[in-house]
Order: sequence, then C-alpha cells, then structure tokens
Amino acid sequence: MKNEINHRQFRRGIAIAVTFLILCTPSISLGWGPGGHMIVASIAFNRLNPNAKAKAQALLALPIEPTDKTNKTKDFVNAAHWADDIRDVAGFGQFADLHFIDTSFSNDGTTLPALPTPNIVTALQENVAILKNPGSDQNAQAEALRFVIHFVGDIHQPLHCATRVSRALPQGDEGGNKVIIKVAGKSVKLHSYWDGGIGAFPRGGPGPAFAPPTLGTIGPAAAKAIKGNPATEPKLKLDDPTNFDAWAAESFALAKSTAYKGMKNGVTPSAAYNANALKVARQRVAWGGYRLAALLNSIWP
Repeated sequence: MKNEINHRQFRRGIAIAVTFLILCTPSISLGWGPGGHMIVASIAFNRLNPNAKAKAQALLALPIEPTDKTNKTKDFVNAAHWADDIRDVAGFGQFADLHFIDTSFSNDGTTLPALPTPNIVTALQENVAILKNPGSDQNAQAEALRFVIHFVGDIHQPLHCATRVSRALPQGDEGGNKVIIKVAGKSVKLHSYWDGGIGAFPRGGPGPAFAPPTLGTIGPAAAKAIKGNPATEPKLKLDDPTNFDAWAAESFALAKSTAYKGMKNGVTPSAAYNANALKVARQRVAWGGYRLAALLNSIWP
C-alpha cells in the first residue's frame, strides 16, 4: 500500500510539467463524449451483481481529489465522464495520454512510428491490478475505478486505437483529430464526430464544454445501443474480461474499415457512411457496457 501511495504522489509530482506539455500539444484525444461514456456505464451498471454494485457505489462515494469534480459524479453513470472532467485540472494532466492507444497504419508506405507507452491498455492493466489488490488504499481504488469505467469506454471507440500515418503526417493524424470534415456545413474533426456517436448520442445542455447530458436521456440511448447488439454475441468473450489487447485490436480494425473509410479533409460524410458509422458506434458502446460489467463482476464476484 505504501508503494501504491508513493507511486500516486510521484505521478502528481510531475503533473505541472506534463500538464504544460499537454496544453501546448494540439488535438489531444479524450474519448467518447460524456453521452457515450454514460451509455456504456448505464449498460454496465444494470448488469453488475449485487456485490460489485455495492463495492462500486461505496468507492464512488469517497471524496477523492479533485473534490469539486468528484462530488458531481458520485453515481456510477456520471462517474463515467470524470476522467475527462479532470483533464485541465492542475495535477491531473499526466493522465491525458492514457485515454488511447494510437496504433499506426499507412496507405502510402510511410514508415510507422513506434507504439507509445504508457497507453490505454497499460492503464487498464494498472488500474485493474489496484482494484484486485485487497490491500490497496481505498482512495487509490476509488481513483482506479473511475479510470476503469472511463477507459473501458474509450478503448471501444475506434479512433482511440488508431492513427493514420502519411507523408504529410509522419507521426499520424492523432486518431482523426487532424482530419477536418464537413457536417451540416460546419468544420468538424473526424475524431469528434465519432466521439459524439455520429451526432446521435445525447449531448450536454448549455454551459461549459463537455457538459454532460441529463440522466434521463441516457436510458433511451442505451436501449438503442443494446437493440441489435445482444450480450449473447460469442465474439464478446465475456468470460475473458481482461483481454484489453483484443478490444484495442477490434477498434483498430474498425477504424481502418469504417471510421477512416473515404474520410479526408473537406469531405462530407455520405448517408451510407453515417448509417454504417452509427451502427458501429452503437455496437461499440453496447459491447463496452457488457465488458465493463463482466470485468467488475470478475473483480467482485
């Protein structure tokens, strides 16, 4: 437990320098919008066994830092967007690179950069280990749970697991953040278009950027995601709830086959693209919800 606390303090200690670097880096990828994350969490919460549900609720009730963000996200569904809420808080910027794993590919033969670490796969492994350790500090577990809820959602977003490399962008396009498409006459990042579920996921009301939608909008959206995407699908492999590499590989394949298909600067997505992309986005949040529940149920049977 002492080593765990020291590790967390070390991470906090480098935060100011890392936060400065992150804020000076364009187009950081941060995941499904709050609506998408809340859909994942809603689906998962309804599938938790009583013990896992009680454990999760007890940890989410702890007032961990930053308390102004934590106190607004004590329920399981709203806790899903906490990891994005803290992105600009001093002392937490170092977590930004853990929201994705940009596996690179190229259509023009450009040499591919090395896979960065740490990444979302290593972050999930680390935080699940904290939750599984009965000797872990309770605050460390509370933080780990919030990250797990969020990162399981992120790893199912195709553009969080891929970056397209080209001669113009030899380090990649940051999961589509540097691809500017046209939607309803407005310029939109391809990554952001997917974060919002192709415009179909619940949006936040007026207020600060990334403000979460109301809980009342999440149930109907979750029902749409579940429809046609049953938890009985064998490819889900719910009996293998920690195969994070496989989840990332699925998202990478979908990024190449669907998210990036025909997309380049200035393109307006076709009706066929939108229909297929929305189908994929809904499947991914449904699968994220099923797998999050299976993961937490395995930790707290």
